[in-house]
Amino acid sequence: MTVLEELIQALSRMPGIGKKSASRIAYHLLQTDQELNTRLARLIHGIQKKIIRCSTCGSFTETDENPCTMCTSPSRDRGTLCIVEHPQDVLTLENTGAYHGLYHVLDGVISPLDGIGPDQLQLGKIVIRIRESGIREVIIATNPTEEGDTTALYIAHLLKDLQVRVTRLASGIPVGGDIEYADRITIARSLRGRTELGR
Repeated sequence: MTVLEELIQALSRMPGIGKKSASRIAYHLLQTDQELNTRLARLIHGIQKKIIRCSTCGSFTETDENPCTMCTSPSRDRGTLCIVEHPQDVLTLENTGAYHGLYHVLDGVISPLDGIGPDQLQLGKIVIRIRESGIREVIIATNPTEEGDTTALYIAHLLKDLQVRVTRLASGIPVGGDIEYADRITIARSLRGRTELGR
């Protein structure tokens, strides 16, 4: 195997990058200046040494900022905690500009078939955070899948005796979507999550 083939194979192992995209990236790297390649190699090489999990929320942070800036920022709403499945979900929610509270990353969902139970998700840490931080509302932002729903229900049950409001992200037909092309589960979710319009 040539060095180029090896690079294409390595790139194609990345999520969302097939063999064709990997090939395009590899050829682009061959034609770009050496400075970019050196910088890219340095960043990739050091990523796991310089980026760690936040000791409070479980999202990614740099080694010299632990807990992360979101957990320590005085400008964030400290009464709201949003529970997400993965660290990248934090960035997705932040990019909306609509949420300004705290986060808790589960790093997965309850999935008995994959051998993932509540103990693997450190759900007890959520209870401790709520008790110690004065959180008033927990927003469960797991994906609308069977595993995500199971996890959301488990968390709601876990928190039922605490003085905290537990909500779930609404799900249904997306803005600009067409009912004709929506699947029945999406339509059923939309019906259950319907809201009242002003008279």
